[in-house]
Amino acid sequence: MSRTRTAILAAMALVAGTAGAAVAAIPPDVGVAAIPCTVDYKVQNQWDSGFTAAVTVTNNSAAKSSWAVKWSYAGNQKVTSGWNAKLSQSGTAVTAANESYNGTLGNGSSVSFGFNGTYSGTNALPTTFTLDGVTCNVDDGGSGPGPTDPPAPGAKVDNPYAGAKVYVNPEWKAKATAETGGSRIANQPTGVWLDRIAAINGVNGGMGLRAHLDAALAQKGSDELVVQLVIYNLPGRDCAALASNGELGATEIDKYRTQYIDPIAAILADSKYAGLRIVTTVEIDSLPNLVTNVSPRVTATANCDTMKANGNYVKGVGYALNKLGDAPNVYNYVDAGHHGWLGWDDNFAPSAALFKEAATAEGATVADVHGFIVNTANYSALKENHFTINDSVNGASVRTSKWIDWNRYVDEQSYAQAMRNQLVSIGFPSGIGMLIDTSRNGWGGTARPTGPGATTNVDTYVDGGRYDRRIHLGNWCNQSGAGLGERPQASPATGIDAYVWMKPPGESDGSSTAIPNDEGKGFDRMCDPTYTGNPRNNNNMSGALPNAPLSGHWFSAQFQELMKNAYPAL
Repeated sequence: MSRTRTAILAAMALVAGTAGAAVAAIPPDVGVAAIPCTVDYKVQNQWDSGFTAAVTVTNNSAAKSSWAVKWSYAGNQKVTSGWNAKLSQSGTAVTAANESYNGTLGNGSSVSFGFNGTYSGTNALPTTFTLDGVTCNVDDGGSGPGPTDPPAPGAKVDNPYAGAKVYVNPEWKAKATAETGGSRIANQPTGVWLDRIAAINGVNGGMGLRAHLDAALAQKGSDELVVQLVIYNLPGRDCAALASNGELGATEIDKYRTQYIDPIAAILADSKYAGLRIVTTVEIDSLPNLVTNVSPRVTATANCDTMKANGNYVKGVGYALNKLGDAPNVYNYVDAGHHGWLGWDDNFAPSAALFKEAATAEGATVADVHGFIVNTANYSALKENHFTINDSVNGASVRTSKWIDWNRYVDEQSYAQAMRNQLVSIGFPSGIGMLIDTSRNGWGGTARPTGPGATTNVDTYVDGGRYDRRIHLGNWCNQSGAGLGERPQASPATGIDAYVWMKPPGESDGSSTAIPNDEGKGFDRMCDPTYTGNPRNNNNMSGALPNAPLSGHWFSAQFQELMKNAYPAL
């Protein structure tokens, strides 16, 4: 069901339910507007002692410049952290007040916020909500078909994350729990990376794909559950970044098909796992490299030129989408880079066109693509609130600043929503959704700006107000000062299926120095804190943390820094 159709049906159901309940009290020409406000409260993820909830409030009365939503719990629920609202609690009573950037709430407009909480016993839903002291209608999804209704057995849903728990990787959980303070986030769901053929059966005694899926069934119980897999083993992988090179040579497309994708597809097709919602993130960094790092660009590399010429990235992605998409419970999301990579006038539309080329290669069709993911394993800020792309300082557009450098977007959410629109415009289904990896883009801590920068010039204005504290947008390896971002949550914004932690926090992006290994991983100077840069980051320092291990290996110092700089704070 497309998002447009879902929204229409939900609205029709709400109108029908309201008219039926109070037909004598509400004149026909007033309808829903007579209800001063509506609140939709959903528990998106729940585990033994905690939960994540999302709240959307719709104002049907006079426009507001500030707002406060209140409710009370019947049990012992405690709000521990939140986002997009200032949350406070006294006993069982909770208040969520607007932030400085989302206080305006017009007639007919909605605002969403979320939070994490703890509980024991029963996590009963609140039954009464008020908006500025006025009691609201509670939206239970309406009486007709809607996104909260359970799907028919075997049917694909519009958003796999909606109404579902998400798999907590026991191996990552154990590493997080072993860290001082790590238990605060150890129950967060993260991606399972299948970054080599051996990972299918398990590396060095670790869990393989079947072991993860069996563990997911145990976590699922009677609920819906999403398992997140990262498909990451193309021939000539990551042609522009040596730290994450893979095991397959540039020409080994047949080995990729038969020894990697086919075995994964066979496991996912096992009827034992038909009740799981399996989300695949397909081949991060591959297709974007074919747009920005090939000749005649100054950022070109010989490896990327080779992969562009032999077509094995396009063939590999198409083959993966075709084979993995055969299972009705698999949801393919293709990597779409990030705004600091593909947000420029000369690469935004060409990237979308290349994504479509791959999505229609090797027997795949656009119907095999459920959506796209941005910012995977990267650090770009989710939302920059202190400046917009339309701002100017002393007559100069912020696009001319050194940080933005003529980009069309200033953050990941605006980029993801725009990329979605572009993809739909060239033939992808209108129901596609976007994922944003928020595992390491919080940029909290003492360095987080609390307001706009000085208006001396565009650079002081942007640099003083930006949350993203990297030296340059092109820096990608173990970034100093980064923090955990928004916690995983479903349907956080228009066109966004979920915020996810696809990159497990604490896993290195690459080693700071050359380390011999049998994993095919090279040494990239962008992971060296003494490196002075290259054309891809305008010859700036790398901003990388020292003493980092190989990519994918546990990096305790980074994990501690991510927790320290988390936003929302832990």
